[in-house]
Amino acid sequence: MKRLSKWWLIFYFLIIFSFCLPLITLADNDPGCDPGDPTCPIDGGLTALLAVGAAYGIKKVRDSRKA
Repeated sequence: MKRLSKWWLIFYFLIIFSFCLPLITLADNDPGCDPGDPTCPIDGGLTALLAVGAAYGIKKVRDSRKA
């Protein structure tokens, strides 16, 4: 019986946590940067995607030269 009540306690905790999680994670919206502004920085995600794409292209060229 004690083991069963432990599982119910964990279950109730997870239910309460899942209902409270959206309230905890609320944040203000970032207004961002005006796209027409020349001093607006390029997002870091775009740079990361370009770097990964270049690395993948280099790998493909090396693999094709080995074959």
